[in-house]
Amino acid sequence: MNGRARGVLAFTAILLGYFMALLDTTIVNIALPEMTRHFGGTVSEISWIMNGYNLAFAALILTASRLADQFGRKKVFILGVVLFTLSSLFAGLSTSLGMLILFRTIQGLAGAIIVPVTIPLTTTTFPKEKHGMIIGLWGAIAGLAAASGPSLGGIITEKLNWQWIFYVNVPLGVLSMVLTMLIIKESRDESAGKSVDYAGMLSITAGMLLITYAFIKADDYGWNSGEFYALIGAGLLCIALFFFVQRRGKEPMLPLVLLKIKEFNGTSLTLFIVGAALSNLAFLTSFFLTRVMGMAELKAGLVLSTLAAGSIVSSAVSGGLSNKYGSRWFGAIGAVIICGSLYFMGALGADPTIADVILRLFIAGIGVGLTMAPVMSAGIRHVPEEKIGIASGVINMAKSIGSVLGMAIIVTLLQQNLGGEMQAAQTRVLEQVKNDTVLMPFVKEVLVGVMNEQGSQMKKGSESEIQAEALIAKIMKGLETAAASLEPEQQKAFATAREVQIDEVKILLTEAGSELKEASVKGFNQTFIYASFMSLPGIIFAWMSDKRRARKSSNKSADYEATELA
Repeated sequence: MNGRARGVLAFTAILLGYFMALLDTTIVNIALPEMTRHFGGTVSEISWIMNGYNLAFAALILTASRLADQFGRKKVFILGVVLFTLSSLFAGLSTSLGMLILFRTIQGLAGAIIVPVTIPLTTTTFPKEKHGMIIGLWGAIAGLAAASGPSLGGIITEKLNWQWIFYVNVPLGVLSMVLTMLIIKESRDESAGKSVDYAGMLSITAGMLLITYAFIKADDYGWNSGEFYALIGAGLLCIALFFFVQRRGKEPMLPLVLLKIKEFNGTSLTLFIVGAALSNLAFLTSFFLTRVMGMAELKAGLVLSTLAAGSIVSSAVSGGLSNKYGSRWFGAIGAVIICGSLYFMGALGADPTIADVILRLFIAGIGVGLTMAPVMSAGIRHVPEEKIGIASGVINMAKSIGSVLGMAIIVTLLQQNLGGEMQAAQTRVLEQVKNDTVLMPFVKEVLVGVMNEQGSQMKKGSESEIQAEALIAKIMKGLETAAASLEPEQQKAFATAREVQIDEVKILLTEAGSELKEASVKGFNQTFIYASFMSLPGIIFAWMSDKRRARKSSNKSADYEATELA
């Protein structure tokens, strides 16, 4: 086998495991309603199919990176792929909701093992001059996995069933294991030593577990609740203990010298912001497509996949170019594009075309590709080569925490914005009903009752717009019940004016539907704009992720500086 074919197979082995782990962070979302019908349970219980994965992933990613550096990245990667493949199989075979949540949590643990090891495995498999191009492709696969999850999940659920969302991982995992065992060479951090930093691993795992759980439950507990503050406080205490242990330990799991590298810090902070921006964009857009535009989940998933298309295009190009020209301009411009795309998503009206949404998503994907691959490449380029594994763990942990935090904040903002806009619109609608001169008093009472109920559902996000036929049926039933208790003369008057009353109700419902839909759009628009403002720090951090290159022929390379720092 020639070197080129061997390199392709090695990269394929790594990317198969990486693709599986990232894909399963989003592919399940679209199938949650089907799982709810299959198992039953409340929305809060079903949400732990996602939360269990995210919690384990964020909590264990740094620990897994350290163990891989110490005991062999190939061994740990294979362990992660085996665990992921088996947990996927048993997740598909689950006979209860609790069993499914258990194996999804194990999947998250396996994902935490796989993801941070992919970068050091890649950089030790390929020569340095190819690292930029390889990390560009790595970023493209990351964008593809994250953005294609909803569409793949929708297609699999519709054409097969939700179990196959997990079963498809089995052949991919087996192929990745076989190729890894046959093609990839073992690598480790020779300076890491063999002693396990139990205190460091326990404190950072506990800290990330508590903080991630706090943000997941923030909407349930309330941002000003004692429970939320207690979890955050305990998590920060554990992290403070972790840094104390790292400073005093002889063989710490995280060399604190890494935190003195400005470019590495810039990379970590950039991907923290990008993680939040990506989760916000995907979440808000999916709800906008299904709730406001009335798309089916499968169609909405396919539209969302255009985000991946833009990311693939720009990642493949920017990764190699950033290795030659530096990452700061690519990253900063990409961050500007992400912020702008989120802002202009907030300019969508009540009846946008699909092309309007697709264009914005594609441009956002270009921004993601321009940012993620170059910035990740810079972060890796500026640390000592033997520390790439633990550095990758820190960077991926930052991105994961950003995703969880971004989602927690944006869910709260969306509910507040929708609630405020819907309340104002509902007040105007009810005032219009009360001032109507055609409707009889008891008809107004029935209509007000039904409109109050509908408004409450729309504020919670369980309904997207007024469904006229369903509401007319509900109003007619209410009118029949109310009319039965009227005096005979009133019943006779209603029977005479019945058609006029129903026609007036339909007119008011049409006007109310437009009013409430417009309020829903305003709520989403405000939230998109807030999300764009939340992403602005990413521009500054991306600029920090690399040094200015005064001339291309400089002999003072970033790799040399990183080695000297170590």
